[in-house]
Amino acid sequence: MLEEFMGIPAHPFLVHAAVVFVPLLALAAVGYAFLPFVRPHLRWVLGLLAVATPVAALMAKLSGDRFLARLESRNRVSPEYVPRLAEHQDLGTNTLYATIALGVLTLALVLLVKPRTAATRPAATADGDGTDGAAAGAAPAATGSPVLSLVLGVLALAAAGAALYYVFRTGDTGAKAVWEGQ
Repeated sequence: MLEEFMGIPAHPFLVHAAVVFVPLLALAAVGYAFLPFVRPHLRWVLGLLAVATPVAALMAKLSGDRFLARLESRNRVSPEYVPRLAEHQDLGTNTLYATIALGVLTLALVLLVKPRTAATRPAATADGDGTDGAAAGAAPAATGSPVLSLVLGVLALAAAGAALYYVFRTGDTGAKAVWEGQ
């Protein structure tokens, strides 16, 4: 595990990837779930984010654990400061779990709720006029079960909310720990 970068603890650097990727994944996943017109544009980027974001959260968590162990081994943490760091560490663990859940649900969305393209639209409706029944310029519908799309969307929304909450709380406790001192 990367513990230092140019003599500086790696945790402050690695944390920024999670701080950027978690909200980006949350917003993109919710957009993909509930705004069908963005699906063709977000699909591959969202799939990559769904993998990269939990990795970023894991790297931030592991580097933070190593950083804390290093501070404790050098007796650089006062006993009254330990509860603040323990809270930050627990929130970081919750952020990791929420981000993994969001990543898995997002991958399920990308794999199971695909945008309907011109090739997958029906050639004609029941009246045989050759249109797909939608108004010109309408957003493409999703392929697959609408119930599955809705269930995955609601679950992704909940996971996105949890991930955003925990990444904010983790960052807040970490920043307060640094700026308010030991």
